[in-house]
Amino acid sequence: MDTRSKILTPAEAARLAGPVALATGHFDVLRAAHVRVLDELRRRAGGARLLAVVLPAPDEVLPQQARAELVAALRVIDYVVIADAAEADRLADSLKPVEIVRLAAADALRARELKEHVHSRQT
Repeated sequence: MDTRSKILTPAEAARLAGPVALATGHFDVLRAAHVRVLDELRRRAGGARLLAVVLPAPDEVLPQQARAELVAALRVIDYVVIADAAEADRLADSLKPVEIVRLAAADALRARELKEHVHSRQT
């Protein structure tokens, strides 16, 4: 299965029917912590489909499209949208998700920690 078919436009995602749980974040770089959070969200959301919104990342390591493809490859994810923060907010307003998890702040912290770790190993 080509998991890129799980990537929707914001307009396509806005038409999803039924309960949806929403996770927004940069997912740059995708880490095990992301999978743990998404698994927990899936468990709490019961039968709701899990939609991940991949946001632009400051000083990104990977382009937004590549990050979306990685997130789409996760079994726990039903759909992925590439969007900015305003589009993500509009999507949340229209879908009325059963739960929203916003990972941008945690993603920024993880990215900074990873960069610091790499820099410390180079000296």
